[in-house]
Amino acid sequence: MRKLLGLAILFLSTAATADVPYQPTGDGELPPAITGDAGVLQGSDVAYYSGNDKTRGYLAVPDSAGPHPAIILIHEWNGLVPRVKETADSFAAEGYVALAADLYSGRLGSNRDENMALVNESLADPDEIIRNLEAAVQFLEARSDTTGKIGAVGWCYGGGVALSFALGSDSHDATAIFYGRLLDDPEKMKNIHHEVYGTFARNDSGIPVDLVNSFVETLRAVGIENDVHIYDHISHGFWLHVDRDAELNSGPALDAWQRLKAYFGRTLRD
Repeated sequence: MRKLLGLAILFLSTAATADVPYQPTGDGELPPAITGDAGVLQGSDVAYYSGNDKTRGYLAVPDSAGPHPAIILIHEWNGLVPRVKETADSFAAEGYVALAADLYSGRLGSNRDENMALVNESLADPDEIIRNLEAAVQFLEARSDTTGKIGAVGWCYGGGVALSFALGSDSHDATAIFYGRLLDDPEKMKNIHHEVYGTFARNDSGIPVDLVNSFVETLRAVGIENDVHIYDHISHGFWLHVDRDAELNSGPALDAWQRLKAYFGRTLRD
């Protein structure tokens, strides 16, 4: 029944989807989305979650021959804004079917108070978050152009949600966390069944270095492979928004991107 539901949603929602040219970044290149150089959006909005008819994700599909592995993008605290959709296009250009999820029922925040209200409302029902993201997995699995290998990546609020998804579901194969909230409970961490990627900033007051180190120690203690790095001299949000301070952020962002490409390569392609 779940598979048939995914197929029904696919039939209704993908007809207008445009393909993104397959143009992987070179060794010294950042994806244009995070540097502020993205062009017109090339994907389309999709209804992937029947549990909430206000939910609209964003789907970007590569134009190269498939099938392709897939990536679920989990937005920051202000919702599914254009920067996240542009990043989905950039993942499609790398050869992934990319679905940017919507955890706020189509709503966006425009200031700190609105953002926090949306964050708190969503986190008050963690089971609904998992149902939403499981629906994203089913939607991607139902497509004929995907391999069944699926990863999740999130930033800030979305980074913490990506970790929660790894803890609460075994339906996907990779989790990439960018400066998201963490935990160091070994019993809970045993629920993760794949390697974990993490990128953090030393000058991030919301996620102290000691907490990141404790997170890594716990991953190691329970036998979970990981690639976690703390970058010096930079602050929270540096990767998805390199253009906020390109001179400072570009070097660490490039290293984090190369690590991320390698991570998804070995967890979703190999």
